[in-house]
Amino acid sequence: MIEWFSVVLILLGSIMAVISAFGILRLPDVYTRSHAATKSSTLAVLLSLSGAFIFFWANEGFISVRLLLGIIFVFITAPVAGHIITRAAYRSKVKLADSSGEDALKPFLEKRSEHH
Repeated sequence: MIEWFSVVLILLGSIMAVISAFGILRLPDVYTRSHAATKSSTLAVLLSLSGAFIFFWANEGFISVRLLLGIIFVFITAPVAGHIITRAAYRSKVKLADSSGEDALKPFLEKRSEHH
């Protein structure tokens, strides 16, 4: 039963990876693509690694420290990397897509530049 649970986690991780790939290909600008890349692909990797961890733990009684470290590393670094990439794009003045709506950060940056 636990093996099937791990298989379902790995399958869900694979489905999330495909959804992430579609998001990266179909979304209009760097900001929404970054969102698709960080959110869904992070979840895909976490589900897949968790499924592998549970499988090895249930099947062989082996607790993999490498898998645990991989889960922790991806959980911490992927959202931070996505944020930094998006911030660099914004500071480089990469335009939002027309369908993205308004730039909620722009008024705050204009006020900040007026004070300096």
